[in-house]
Amino acid sequence: MLVVRGLSKAYAGPRPRSVFADVDLDLDAGDYVAVMGESGIGKSTLLNLIAGLDRADRGSIALDGVELTRLDDDALTALRRRELGFVFQAFHVLPYLSVAQNVGLPLALLGGATAETARRVAAMLETVGLGERGDSLPRELSGGELQRVAIARALIHGPRLVLADEPTGNLDPDSAGQVLRLLRERTKAHGAAAILVTHSRTAAETADRILLLTQSGLAPAGATPTRPCEP
Repeated sequence: MLVVRGLSKAYAGPRPRSVFADVDLDLDAGDYVAVMGESGIGKSTLLNLIAGLDRADRGSIALDGVELTRLDDDALTALRRRELGFVFQAFHVLPYLSVAQNVGLPLALLGGATAETARRVAAMLETVGLGERGDSLPRELSGGELQRVAIARALIHGPRLVLADEPTGNLDPDSAGQVLRLLRERTKAHGAAAILVTHSRTAAETADRILLLTQSGLAPAGATPTRPCEP
């Protein structure tokens, strides 16, 4: 489903710096992988390249046979809206929209019918345990609840690939465990593949496999069985 080959990125400037080189990655539908690595190694940059939010210096990224590195900005935007879901550390929930409106935003951007959008949003909110909070504003929710809103929004349109960048970085341990469990369960229930970028070994161990990002590419971090989410 996702095929990354020879991906390389460097920052230009007075003191050019290579971020990483020769990254290869293969994901099938239902795969859930965690990417770890030293601070500043480029974990978030890797997600941005896969999402088409940044351009690689070399290499290729193909999603369901579509080569992203050959698409223009408009085509990349359209592909992101259809095929990708995002979960960020800072939630990125729009403060002036209700919880239901936030969750339904991807469907609105895709031109979904109002009645069908409302039905799908209500069902998704029930799934993530926020069935009674659709009319609430983000400021009325806890951090853990906000991240559940972000997960619901990331999955509402049935994306093929979910990208999660430090999704528990702002949460207490109990909330983090709930969010990690929900992210894994719901992503797999939707048949999507997912990449979880994290500095937390405990969070990474909720994935099917752990990969270590280095300047020379991605390498397995050792076979690790999935364990209960208890950061």
